[in-house]
Amino acid sequence: MRRRLFCSSGASRVRRSCSSGASRVRLQRGEANGPRIPPTRFAPLLQALRVCCVGAIAVLAGCAGQNDLIDPRGYNREGVASYYGARHHGARTASGERFDQYGLTAAHRQLPFGTRVVVTNLSNKRNVVVRINDRGPHSRGRLIDVSKGAAEELGMLRSGTARVRVQTLQD
Repeated sequence: MRRRLFCSSGASRVRRSCSSGASRVRLQRGEANGPRIPPTRFAPLLQALRVCCVGAIAVLAGCAGQNDLIDPRGYNREGVASYYGARHHGARTASGERFDQYGLTAAHRQLPFGTRVVVTNLSNKRNVVVRINDRGPHSRGRLIDVSKGAAEELGMLRSGTARVRVQTLQD
């Protein structure tokens, strides 16, 4: 009960800090990432905050939460793919790694991170294997967002979108 109450108040604080001008923290010299907190004493608190904040941000962004993930086995869907590139290059993905627009990665709303899928462009039959490392797409009617490198392999750079089939690879 106490943890649930704390999480809900933490999530509301995250929402408020996102919507209003969040106060700035003044750092002392040598505190590049903020003041140091002894990890052993505050570990449970930090873990609870991390879970709450990530969940709240995912809900606010319209992305899949932990409970919305699906079993990737046998996944086979058709829909519209788009790509994202230069604007997001170097930014952190939802999985925590840095986005490389030239890599063969993709964003999907419900497939678990690390899932490898074959994306096939239905108009020219070109395909590419990508690894899911981000959440999205954030546009309605889109099934998957692929990196610029994957879009080039699929032959969709000029149009920006394409009808595709997405199938998980069987390991």
